[in-house]
Amino acid sequence: MSSPAGLPAWLLPVHEAARTIEGRDLTRFLPPDSADVRRGAVLMLWSEGEQGAELLLTERAHDMRSHPGQVSFPGGSLDPGESVVEAALREAEEEVGVDPASVEVFGLLPELFLPPSNFAVTPVLGWWREQHRVEVVSAQEVHAIHHAPISELVDPTHRVTVRHPSGYTSPGFLIGADKDVILWGFTGGIISRLLDYLGWAEPWDEGKVQDLPDYMFAGDSVTQRNARAGLLDISDEERRAR
Repeated sequence: MSSPAGLPAWLLPVHEAARTIEGRDLTRFLPPDSADVRRGAVLMLWSEGEQGAELLLTERAHDMRSHPGQVSFPGGSLDPGESVVEAALREAEEEVGVDPASVEVFGLLPELFLPPSNFAVTPVLGWWREQHRVEVVSAQEVHAIHHAPISELVDPTHRVTVRHPSGYTSPGFLIGADKDVILWGFTGGIISRLLDYLGWAEPWDEGKVQDLPDYMFAGDSVTQRNARAGLLDISDEERRAR
């Protein structure tokens, strides 16, 4: 893994955290010792924008069969023979046109588990060394791209507890220009716990509850809604089937 020599000073704590953090610091679900586990990777891409440090996020198309409107890091399943780094960079390029050569990979977070879909996912940490314009490559898959400033993610006014129809709740964030896009589930949990681990989080009102909008359940039965309470947000079966 690359040296932190070229990283901005504000990103060095993240590099250090990658060396010390454990899976249980990020989630209570860790991959089982099973050959049946599906493996995937997501790219946690850090960059600098007008408001300073930020993360690149994607919002899935609202009419997709699985997880419509879900906000996530670019990512998906590993292709045969791929490493997690190769998969994360490939998915970011395929989804929103990130040039892999523009990214400096500086660490990995522990492999995490998504029980509803039997996915073991590795978050790959990248510094967007040569930031460039990105755009939705396929409107059938991606509804929007979000450059989420860390200053807004730690702002208590943008933090909420998100409630799924099943009753499941998790920490969430209100993002986007109008703060009307909900970031929660797997990605929201990783961000929330990582901010806590880094000591960057600020106290917020966990009693402020936000229900998920109806468009995030288009075509779902009650059973499916309950099964998706964990919300895998790197599912890419639809794109691969096309």
